[in-house]
Amino acid sequence: MIEVRNLKKTFGAVAALRDVSFHAPDGAITGLLGTNGAGKSTTLRTICGVLKPDSGQVLVDGISSAGDPLALQRRVGGLLDHAGLYARLTPRETFTFSGRLNGIPPQRLRERVEETIAFLGMQSIADRRTGGFSQGERMKTALGRALIHSPRNLLLDEPTSGLDIPSVRSLRLLLQRTRDAGACILFSSHVLEEVQALCDRVVILAGGRVVAEGTPRELCEFACAANLEDAFVAFTGAEEVAAC
Repeated sequence: MIEVRNLKKTFGAVAALRDVSFHAPDGAITGLLGTNGAGKSTTLRTICGVLKPDSGQVLVDGISSAGDPLALQRRVGGLLDHAGLYARLTPRETFTFSGRLNGIPPQRLRERVEETIAFLGMQSIADRRTGGFSQGERMKTALGRALIHSPRNLLLDEPTSGLDIPSVRSLRLLLQRTRDAGACILFSSHVLEEVQALCDRVVILAGGRVVAEGTPRELCEFACAANLEDAFVAFTGAEEVAAC
């Protein structure tokens, strides 16, 4: 479970996060929704420790980022950039390298590498260098790198960006399987149909603040909207929306 409490983060004169608070439970997919510059990526990067907040606190499974950041990071798997792969390494080598960084014992690491390759259906490309991979193959490699240490919490920043339809479908199935195994999944997206199809809960950000939080159905009911797109527009004030 991920808890975000009163996060604030500025970059010079720009306030990226303004007192952001929400929670993402275990066994559920929570979507971060917002326009460009709303604070989605900054929130994810702060949770996983890439960025340090100016104030506020992140708790992952009850562990505070302020108390033991390394222990917190080992409970989190992050897919924040599937371009950041070593082109000369194969997926098998990438997973092994990441597993060593996360302190997995050698015998267990060999088992985890094979389990991850099988879970992602990567047997045919496991020993090819990633330099020539398609976008979908790169995404799977980056996802495997995030999953190798069996984190109970997974952070994904625009995971379907640039993917073709079969790859998007494959990713959705993988995320649903991971959620059904009890993991906490938090991901950002601009694609409302994707959020509607995948998410058990949605957090809407606007101007660095949380403006709404709940299930897709709850958000639609609260905004008197027929669908999540209309609810999103209502909560972010992007357009005039008719009252109930």
